[in-house]
Amino acid sequence: MQEDEKRKKAEFRKKMEKDVSDFIQDSSLQKKKYEPMGKIERSILHDVAEVAGLTSFSFGDDEESRYVMLFKKEFAPSDEELEAYRRGEEWDRAKAEERRKLKEQAALEEAAASQSQKRPASPSSNYRDKYSHLIGTAAAKDAAHTLEANRAYGC
Repeated sequence: MQEDEKRKKAEFRKKMEKDVSDFIQDSSLQKKKYEPMGKIERSILHDVAEVAGLTSFSFGDDEESRYVMLFKKEFAPSDEELEAYRRGEEWDRAKAEERRKLKEQAALEEAAASQSQKRPASPSSNYRDKYSHLIGTAAAKDAAHTLEANRAYGC
């Protein structure tokens, strides 16, 4: 039973090594998406990709739908591209550029709106006037001279 599993894993590894090698040789491909596979197969594929010098990511929600995507080092995915794949969407450079421009425009509008609304912070009333019933109106310096240190505290 274990020998059979070891043999299957070795065969799968050989197959993936050949597949990854073909992917590296094909200069027209920048990325390669594999079918959903199990955890062990994904880990083998990640290992093969790392040894080959490729970048690999797993995407998908649950265990049955997780798949591996390989990227050549010179065509590493952007953060926006990775986020799109994590959401389960197909990434399109034109749509991403359009989305980025919309975000930029919204940020500029928000910055302009916040600049026009900013006022220097000024208190609505004077602190001393507001709390005069607590701190008194007489100068505190005069009161401080009449105080003496308590001898029990070693002063």
